[in-house]
Amino acid sequence: MIQLVKGTKDIYGAEVKAWQRIEGKMRNLCETFGIGEIRTPAFEFTELFVRGVGETTDIVQKEMYTFTDDGDRSLTLRPEGTAGAVRAYIEHGMHNNAQPTKLYYISPTFRCENTQAGRQRQFHQFGVEMLGSYSAAQDAEAISVAAALLEEMGIHGVQLRMNSLGCPECRSRYNKQLREFIGNNLDKLCPTCKERFEKNPLRVLDCKEESCQAVIANAPSVLDCLDEECTAHFQKVQDILTEMGIDFVIDPKIVRGLDYYTRTVFEFVSDGLTVCGGGRYDNLVEECGGKPTGAVGFGLGIERLMMILEKQNGPIEEAPERDVYIGSMGEKGLIKAQGITLALRKAGVRAECDTVERSVKAQMKYANKIGAKYSVIIGDSELENNSVELKEMETGEKETVVLSELAEVLKAKLK
Repeated sequence: MIQLVKGTKDIYGAEVKAWQRIEGKMRNLCETFGIGEIRTPAFEFTELFVRGVGETTDIVQKEMYTFTDDGDRSLTLRPEGTAGAVRAYIEHGMHNNAQPTKLYYISPTFRCENTQAGRQRQFHQFGVEMLGSYSAAQDAEAISVAAALLEEMGIHGVQLRMNSLGCPECRSRYNKQLREFIGNNLDKLCPTCKERFEKNPLRVLDCKEESCQAVIANAPSVLDCLDEECTAHFQKVQDILTEMGIDFVIDPKIVRGLDYYTRTVFEFVSDGLTVCGGGRYDNLVEECGGKPTGAVGFGLGIERLMMILEKQNGPIEEAPERDVYIGSMGEKGLIKAQGITLALRKAGVRAECDTVERSVKAQMKYANKIGAKYSVIIGDSELENNSVELKEMETGEKETVVLSELAEVLKAKLK
């Protein structure tokens, strides 16, 4: 038997219904915030992610699914959503529209990494990108979208943690200080961080190994390297969030795992797990071939979100529910039931009928299993009288209804 590829998952039954509810909330929230949907291809030219995400990141170095097509072109399955959205923003001239441009996506994403709880090789990401503004107000608006979504989802104990990486000049100053500090403690780092140190010392701050955490606990703070403009920008973000009533803590160790971030970076954390994260990326549009453009955004893994919701609220349980079950007796009753069921469905009633040719007793057991609120049985006598007994499954109460009026009677009761 051919089985699932490692790191992938089938989503069905009660779980897929929970996903649909969550995705519906995401779409409704974006509509409220004036954020339009974008759907980009599942694969792009590899160069987009190398230039956009950054050559020194774990994603580009170790985790991308890259292949060569028949035209000897290097293509990569989407490892994150921002680079594709930026490419579309440039390619379709969205900068010519009224700014800012606010986009969201709900997309499958692919990374070849070690699988663990809440982390798959194919996972699904909800992302928001806001392009066309350098203002701190745009940072705060993006953060407010994430905060509103997590509140809407009912996730408890969420903490917003923020930092600022400053502009490239600030970052360069900090990299110099950090390289000097880490260089004096290089022997205490894990092998991965020793490699990171050579390419991008900021990535060491992201390591979760205890030995590395002990070293970086005393590392210099990037906030001490910010210039006056970057300091003022970060303070303005804080002032707006305070006005919005959004609580936060400043965490100088937050750097995020992608090279394109500038100035504000942030994470929402619950039960020790990062639910979503993002930040400002003012150089990415230009890096990908566009004009200098201020931008900010965030991404949220839906699998991680589902895991946290299940941890806080218990396992997802299937609670099937149908409006009515149309049972049948005999050949003529079976045929008539199919027609009535379709007519009810067209009228917006969630109807089911027998397509297995069970006994009446078995049909009623099935009606209970699928959570039908009402049921009827159609046989020769019902066809002759052109009426049925509509039974409320929970109470057992019955009433006679003319077949042609069944849809209207049910719709009135279901209101």
